[in-house]
Amino acid sequence: QEQGCAIYSLCLRLSFKSHIFLVRGSLITGKMAEMDDHHFETGDSGASQTYPMQCSALRKNGFVMLKGRPCKIVEMSTSKTGKHGHAKVHMVGIDIFTNKKYEDICPSTHNMDVPHVKREDYQLTDISDDGFLTLMSDNGEIREDLKVPEGDLGNSLRSDFDNGKDLLCTVLKSCGEECVIALKTNTALDK
Repeated sequence: QEQGCAIYSLCLRLSFKSHIFLVRGSLITGKMAEMDDHHFETGDSGASQTYPMQCSALRKNGFVMLKGRPCKIVEMSTSKTGKHGHAKVHMVGIDIFTNKKYEDICPSTHNMDVPHVKREDYQLTDISDDGFLTLMSDNGEIREDLKVPEGDLGNSLRSDFDNGKDLLCTVLKSCGEECVIALKTNTALDK
């Protein structure tokens, strides 16, 4: 116990530049420069990609997480309350990025995760040889990190761009994913 008191009083008298640690009864000292030489991985801002909402408050054409994927609700039905408790809500949703269909059944009083979904229009300025889009936002910032979507939308985008049409691409962002989900002719330039 005397040794513990001596170490404690020694810790109180240390200068700012060095540190003392007591690890399993052994005294370890180190200089400030040695202690600060650590590398920490950076993460996201800490903002959640989803928020909870009671199942009974969800609506058709809204968004919900089904099987871990952000989906748009296309069908919803509620069963009557049974003798053992809650009414159940049956939901059918379409993945907003892959168009895959998901279903889930949840008690109406339980919470479900709802994804934060951001929708933004960009003016298409170019398509690279390797299939990346050059998109310009309203404030003039350029981004070149999205590929031409697959399927009919991608084919339509390429042919309209090749025919000289001025296009706006609608980009949907949710849960760390982004993709072009729609396009339209830019009528703002006609005015």
